[in-house]
This record gives sequence, C-alpha cells and structure tokens, in this order.
Amino acid sequence: MDWISLGLIAVGLVCLVIGGELLVRGASALAAVAGISPLVIGLTVVSFGTSSPELAVSLQAGLSGNADLALGNVVGSNIFNVLFILGLCALIAPLVVSLQVVRRDVPIMIGVSFLLGFLALDGHISRPEGGVLFLGILSYVTWSVISSRQETAQNQAAAEKLGKAQAPAPQSSMAQILTNIGLVLGGLIVLVLGAGWLVDGAVELAQALGVSDVVIGLTIVAVGTSLPEVVTSVIATIRNQRDLAVGNVVGSNIFNILGILGVAALVTPDGIAVPQSAIVFDIPVMIAVAVACLPIFFTRMMIARWEGFLFMGYYIAYTAYLVLAATHHEALPEYSSVMIAFVLPLTAVTLAVLAVRAYMKQRVQKKA
Repeated sequence: MDWISLGLIAVGLVCLVIGGELLVRGASALAAVAGISPLVIGLTVVSFGTSSPELAVSLQAGLSGNADLALGNVVGSNIFNVLFILGLCALIAPLVVSLQVVRRDVPIMIGVSFLLGFLALDGHISRPEGGVLFLGILSYVTWSVISSRQETAQNQAAAEKLGKAQAPAPQSSMAQILTNIGLVLGGLIVLVLGAGWLVDGAVELAQALGVSDVVIGLTIVAVGTSLPEVVTSVIATIRNQRDLAVGNVVGSNIFNILGILGVAALVTPDGIAVPQSAIVFDIPVMIAVAVACLPIFFTRMMIARWEGFLFMGYYIAYTAYLVLAATHHEALPEYSSVMIAFVLPLTAVTLAVLAVRAYMKQRVQKKA
C-alpha cells in the first residue's frame, strides 16, 4: 500500500473542501452586493465556486502531461453531480425545480454535453476548440447576469407601481468587501495547493495499482473534487433552499464542460487527448444523464424521492462498471449486456411515459 500517495490524496481533498468553502463564501457575498438574484448566484457564482476544485485539478493535470485525468475528472464529476448529489438530496427531501432551470439552464446543459461529445469524436480537443468552449462560458455568465439584473429592475419597478417599494439592499462597507475579496483569493490559493497534492497522489496511486489515469479521474478525483457541490447541495436541501441545490448542480455541469475543459485545452500545449473508452462509454453516459434530467425535472417540477433513488442506483451501477472494467473482471460482458438490453431501455421508457403524462396534465390545466 502506497501510504504517501494516500496521504497526498487525503490532504488534497481536505484543502479542496476548505478552499471551496472560502471561495463560495466570499464570491456569494460579492455577487449579492452586485444585485444578482439568489437563483443566478446558485447557477453561476456558487456553482462555479464549487467547481473550482475541478478547474484546479484539470489545469494541474493538463500542465503536468496527464490530460486524460483532466477529461476524466470533468466527465466523472458531471455524472457524479447529477446521479449522486441530486439523488442524495432528493432522498433527504423532494427537490423543487425552478421553471427557469427547466426551460433554460437544463437545455443548455444538455446542449453543451452533446457539443463535448461531438468535439471528442476525433479523439482530441484542440486549443481552438477549447477557445470555443471558453467563449461559451463567458457568454453564459454574461447573459445570466444581465438577465438577472434586468429582472430585478423590472420587479422593483412593478413593486413601486403597486406602492410596495422594496427595501434597498444593505450597503456593504469597504472593509466587508475587502474581506470577501480576501476570502476569494485565500480560497483560490488553498484550492491550487490541494489540487496539486491530489493530482500527484492520484497519479502515483494509479501507477502503483496499474489503473489508467482516466479511470482514476472518473472515480477518486471526480468524487473528491465534487465534495464542495455535495456539501453545498445537501446543506441547501436541509435548509429548505432546494432550488439552490438543483441550480448548483446544473450550473456546475455547464461550467465543467465550457469553463474547465475550455481552459484546460487552451493551456495544454497539445490540447486534450480523448481516450477511446471515453468516446464509446463515459461521454455517452454523461450525455444520457444530462438528457434524463429534462423529463425528471419536467414532471411536477420536482425530483421525487423515488427518482433520487433511481439516480443513486445508476451511479452505483456506473461505478461498478468502472471497477469491473479496470480489473478486467470476467463478469463484465454479462453485466454490460444486462445494463444495455434491459435496465437502460426500461428506464428510458419510464421517463418518456412520465414526461408525456406531465405534458398532457399541463395542457388539461391550461384548457381548464
């Protein structure tokens, strides 16, 4: 057992959690001063802050010549975010989903997932393609902030017409603003240190066990760097701020693809190589998970407990597949056949029926 590698991974994970917490606290306070709505803060600032460990790890992996780890980290994190985090939160309490998330942000998440699948078909994400992805995240953030500020202004104007002027937001002192900026900078420093230790430990462990970088990235590193999202979403669910829990996951997945992979492809000298295993399995799973969100979110505008259980079950099944594939277990062919021929089609039919029922119910309610 390589205790030094395990120690590096453990210390790195702790630093990522602490750094992510500092960054989210400071960035959320700064965003509130700017007059951005709580939902948009969840979709942008909070989700980007909690995704900063993935950014730090992917940059470190790309610059150190382990681009497979960068790709596996992003794809694995996106799968983990939806299946595990939303599944866990829905088991705690059914999650209410905002109409804006269903109509705008989930389709964007699905679109960028398909875009990554298309760019990865040739086995390589080049620097120009990374630039396209990065421009996409800049456009998404700009659009979200401008729309939120316009909506806030319209709500204030409507309230004034009704004689119910909203109280102005409390003004922050310069000391408070500087403190929040310090939290952001401190969080970034701790994140970078933690990311370096985590990548070093994960790569050494992968080499010692004979496991590929992409599998380590899809499992250990992906789960570890998603811990800030886990903590944020679970706390939001317990505090009955469930819209924030969903927005955090959706926003993080958008940022992971556009922001993290975009920047990683830009800074990596030869771009990011995409393994064949990721093209034929991991990226399609990520796309399927993103698409599955739409009918589940659309039904009653919430994620029920049984749907959370379904998500958790699929994450366990996905992880089991990775373990069987990494160990070249003899049960892998039979396991894959059962998943492809029975479990996946049955789930797809169930989700389709639920979506059609929800759509028909909404049409009946509109006519009534």
